[in-house]
Amino acid sequence: MEVNIYIPHPALQEYVLNIATVNVVVPEGIQDVVTPYPPTPFQSLMFYCNNAISMGRIEDENFSKQPLTVLIGPQYSRVNIKVHRQLSAIRVDFLPGGMYRMLGIPMLELFDRGFDAYDFFGAEMKRINEQLQHISNLEEGKNIVEKFLLNQIKNLKEITPFDFALRILMNNSGNMPIEKIASLSCLSLKQFERKCKERIGMNPKMYARILKFSKAYRMHESAPQLRWTEIAYEAEYYDQMHMIKDFKTFAGVNPSVIERQLLSTPLRMQKDLRL
Repeated sequence: MEVNIYIPHPALQEYVLNIATVNVVVPEGIQDVVTPYPPTPFQSLMFYCNNAISMGRIEDENFSKQPLTVLIGPQYSRVNIKVHRQLSAIRVDFLPGGMYRMLGIPMLELFDRGFDAYDFFGAEMKRINEQLQHISNLEEGKNIVEKFLLNQIKNLKEITPFDFALRILMNNSGNMPIEKIASLSCLSLKQFERKCKERIGMNPKMYARILKFSKAYRMHESAPQLRWTEIAYEAEYYDQMHMIKDFKTFAGVNPSVIERQLLSTPLRMQKDLRL
């Protein structure tokens, strides 16, 4: 699995965090590979340049083939991802509130779901999908996607102190008092909570939990030799039991089970994510 992360064009950096290219070739003799994918703190756009993945919920053995471009709203539940033979994709991760600023749609309406991006962008997305099926390399595809994002700037909602405050919370992996983040956003606590539901699709305490959980999960994917006690400490959990509780909520299983599940697949889909 090869992942390249690009710093977005300067004009995009107030609403886009990262643009990444992803190339996966399933080992010879294997048709499909399934891997767990717990929630991340991002709202994202995923562009598939060849075979789209299939996705299934943890409680359901059925998988559904995804559209060529998927708009991923605020995530809460784990899914399982099935990669077919080869995956070539471009992923755009938005800063907190960035997707809301681009679409103008309350993120609560997109909560815990993925959507066909064609439904939001119409003919423009169809044209981009067609271009991406004929690229010679993924960097070329990245440039096509970046041009699309630059064209969205004219529609962006105004940036506010809220957006800067949520970026500080993200940079601290959720380990800051919510009252302090509300103060940085120049809002009362109740106003801040309402704004969170509109712009990131959930209350701030839940978002902070997902930030902290995501750090712990990504640490395990990238450094599986670390003990869970070390990961709990590095992610600044109060104790290991609090981390286990978050794994059961967001990964659907405790850490030892997700560890065994990852041992059964060659893919680590989140170890290269960057906050």
